[in-house]
Amino acid sequence: MRIRPVALVTLSVLLLGLASPARAATPPTEFGSDYDDPRTPAPVVAVPDTKHCEVQIVHNQFKNFDPYQSTYTPPAGCQGPWSKVVLRMHGEVKGVQYDRLGHITIGGVGVFRTSTPEPSTDGIAWNVEKDVTSYIPLLRTPQPVVMELGNVVDDTYTGVLDITVTLDFYMTDRHTPAARTANAVLPLQNQTREDSDLVGTATLPRNTTRLLGEVYVTGSGGGCEEFWDTSAPAETGYSCPDGSPYREVDVSIDGKLAGVALPYPYIYTGGWSNPYSWRPSPAPRAFDIKPLTYDLTPFAGLLTDGKPHEFRIHVDGVPAGQSGWFTVPNLHVWTDAHRSQTRGGLTSYAVSPLTKTDTVTGAPNEAGSVNTKASRSLKISGYVDTSAGRIRTTVQRALSNISKHAWEAGESRDILDASWRDTSTTISNGHVARTDLDYGKNGVLTFLPNATIPGGYDVVTDLKIHDTIRTPGRVTTETYDGRASWIYGVPRDQRHATGTQTVRFQALGNGCFDHTLTAVNGVYTKDFYRC
Repeated sequence: MRIRPVALVTLSVLLLGLASPARAATPPTEFGSDYDDPRTPAPVVAVPDTKHCEVQIVHNQFKNFDPYQSTYTPPAGCQGPWSKVVLRMHGEVKGVQYDRLGHITIGGVGVFRTSTPEPSTDGIAWNVEKDVTSYIPLLRTPQPVVMELGNVVDDTYTGVLDITVTLDFYMTDRHTPAARTANAVLPLQNQTREDSDLVGTATLPRNTTRLLGEVYVTGSGGGCEEFWDTSAPAETGYSCPDGSPYREVDVSIDGKLAGVALPYPYIYTGGWSNPYSWRPSPAPRAFDIKPLTYDLTPFAGLLTDGKPHEFRIHVDGVPAGQSGWFTVPNLHVWTDAHRSQTRGGLTSYAVSPLTKTDTVTGAPNEAGSVNTKASRSLKISGYVDTSAGRIRTTVQRALSNISKHAWEAGESRDILDASWRDTSTTISNGHVARTDLDYGKNGVLTFLPNATIPGGYDVVTDLKIHDTIRTPGRVTTETYDGRASWIYGVPRDQRHATGTQTVRFQALGNGCFDHTLTAVNGVYTKDFYRC
């Protein structure tokens, strides 16, 4: 939850293609001691109608910063091959607690990152699902499991996070083939941190043919980097003086830039100075923090010598010496079943420098603004000689960010209108894969003295978010539209918090999915599907 110093610093029945909404609940006039359990409009993970087995990997009450450790053992009743594997997390918490960030590794490989909802006094429960089929190579053998979910429990913050995590393994049958995945999933070894950078090594199989990287990354840790997209230079006097609001996550191999990506602008359930904006539905992705992905195949032929190679994850834009970024990288590796050694190299390499302008106004205790435009692109080609012949791969990526951020004196009114675009294209021996990521935030936060309560401030948040992912044949869009208010500086039972939010998930391609949830003061009043 961000408080600025001084100022603030029921499934519907489908009928004729339209959804008849479930019986609407009557909402209270303001938030009370309880509200509906959090959920999101996204679809559940689609699973086949085959035999399946469940393995529990986490069952713990998180009260402090001690990691939970266990051992994963493949299911004896479902020995594989598997068509799909789904991670399911169930959480419960009640009382008073901040939002917390959690992460799970299996065999040292990051497989899941999440944040938690802030509870009601009477308590809430929530569920998260994630398709983890891509980690099947890791799950074929016993592995150590670690879940980190740092929490503080004391006389004030009473919420204990009761968490259970399972893996559900779905078998194959004559209609359901085994999943196609990489041959190995590897963490980086010998990891060290240098400011916001993470550095490690990887020794790839000598017969590697394809290489994908993924990085679980969030700006977090209690400092202003959690709010990096509203950063401003120190001379403006803004309450988060972390320079420019542009951030970029770069991957280098042996000192050569190999991949670029834009981090997602996450909002956790205490974010935008208003926890009531996210009760009961969180912002997009808050419960399932997705990794950034990088196609590193053009470099694969250079990494098959059996020697360790350095991988560096760098968060560009973070001021020198500033911490607050969490990065966990993994490598997904495909190998040649008919050749013990593959070789290759780069054939072209073009990486543009970052182009960025920041137009800045303001001084301490005055109104101010930061308008940012930034772009970056790369095009890298390489080849690998395999038993099936030479595989040529070209990776193109283009990043852009436009941000308009303004605030009034004392930050009594704070306005953000920002958009991010991250497009990637991979061409490999004529096969083309494209991904277009399009994100946006448009909102206003006001913080003004309450007319009747000395020391009290009226906090009001209006915010719209969109999160669109376009791939060939499929487009998904998740949106949030909400307004919430509360009185800051008074006991909790005097906050008089109110909030209305509508969240929607739409998907076109391979069928149609359209689900909308609306809540008023913590109670869902609309839950319906279209198409």
